[in-house]
Amino acid sequence: MCFTEHQDIDYPDSPDGPGSIFLLNTDSYLYELIRLREKYQEQIRILFGVELGLQKEILRKNAVYAKSYDFDFIIGSSHICHGKDPYYPAFFEGRSVTEAYREYFESILENVRSFSNFDVYGHLDYVVRYSPNMDRDYTCDPFADLFDEILKALIVQNKGIEINSGGLRKGMQDFHPCTQILRRYRELGGEIITVGSDAHKAADIAADFERAANLLKECGFRYYTLFEKRVPEFHKL
Repeated sequence: MCFTEHQDIDYPDSPDGPGSIFLLNTDSYLYELIRLREKYQEQIRILFGVELGLQKEILRKNAVYAKSYDFDFIIGSSHICHGKDPYYPAFFEGRSVTEAYREYFESILENVRSFSNFDVYGHLDYVVRYSPNMDRDYTCDPFADLFDEILKALIVQNKGIEINSGGLRKGMQDFHPCTQILRRYRELGGEIITVGSDAHKAADIAADFERAANLLKECGFRYYTLFEKRVPEFHKL
């Protein structure tokens, strides 16, 4: 089991509180993880990960942070797009959903081209989870050019992607990223894929993993990936 606590440096103030709400006390987190790792070493293999919020404006801060700890696994993810989180309706106000999606996906491409100290990119189409229509009538076709550039850039850098089941518990019909993107990643030669439940409570740990495994096989994958000491291990589905 790999824990990936959320670290989003310079997260903006929001209706839920100050930007510091997503600043992780990594020393405390690591101390507790090591304590539990020792306690349960005969039962569970516990790994030290982090989900690092990427923004082009904080490249140096993220670079310093990523090198400051001996992580087993780093998920790069996009919660903030040019100062706004799609979690809040303000991100979509005053424009079409398609325009909002394109800005978000363009920001991911910016991140992939400018920062590389991560292992997989998490929930690539996170923006869809909080759109006014959620994933109803959602298709990747209008953004195929962007996704091809994103996926090719990740593959060239030996980075992977995550299949994330969190959206299913929010009422979505598909995983993050959607089946179209998973299939395209495999067509382009992508092989590194991790499986995450985005569990914020114990009951959701490994939620929908069997469904995820079946979908990955349908998309042409034969293996899923685990990371330890930032090195990928491939396990047969």
